[in-house]
Amino acid sequence: MPSWDPDLYERYKAYRDRPALDLLVQIPGDLEPKEVWDLGCGTGEQAALLARRHPKAVVHGLDSSPDMLAAARKREEAVDWVEASIADWTPAVAPDLIFTNAALQWLPDHAGLYPRLMAQLAPGGVFACQTPTPYETRHHEILRETAEGGPWAGKLEDARLIHPTPTQDQYYGWLAPLSAWVDIWTTTYLHVLEGDDPVVEWMRGTGLRPYLDALTDATEREAFLEAFRARIAAAFPPQAGGETLFPFQRLFIVAQRS
Repeated sequence: MPSWDPDLYERYKAYRDRPALDLLVQIPGDLEPKEVWDLGCGTGEQAALLARRHPKAVVHGLDSSPDMLAAARKREEAVDWVEASIADWTPAVAPDLIFTNAALQWLPDHAGLYPRLMAQLAPGGVFACQTPTPYETRHHEILRETAEGGPWAGKLEDARLIHPTPTQDQYYGWLAPLSAWVDIWTTTYLHVLEGDDPVVEWMRGTGLRPYLDALTDATEREAFLEAFRARIAAAFPPQAGGETLFPFQRLFIVAQRS
């Protein structure tokens, strides 16, 4: 997994929060969970919201980044913060709600991962998941082209952690046998970004992290960034008013365990 910078990740907080809130409102209103897990909780904002929404529940926030969890632990809400990998996660008590926002796209083998997470739920429990669909986007295509087209190519082979997104039919097929119902949809958000190189700055908080981690030489890292900036600038030119339009699609799944 890549390293994480909480301050950099939070730079576009309003845009990153909205999909999480859109997912939260789709969790059934009559669900009264006793055990809640936020997988890939980051700085803990959604785990804190879940703790306020379900004050009688035990809420856990899991993340593999100690820096993200250090920020999360500054929150006042009663949340059990856990440093661990989603790939290795097995709860001691079956959860009534698994919430995961913008985390599972980093993990491989969704055909095995998603049913495994669904199977961890207590009967009647809810799985609520939001992931970007980055592989198919133009900005990730440019990232792969830049990584493959320079002297750094060999060093970046293992940095390509994002894989093609499975189809909605596939996700349904994996989850339906374990579910009373499954709801799947996508939303494309048109982000209006300000400043210089805003798409690159957005990606420095997420998709660029493993590539920059792999380039330990500062000069080579900056040369890679400059090549990437030039390609992104051509693909995402600013509007007449200076803002940059950045379409961003996300996949949502809410399912209830049978």
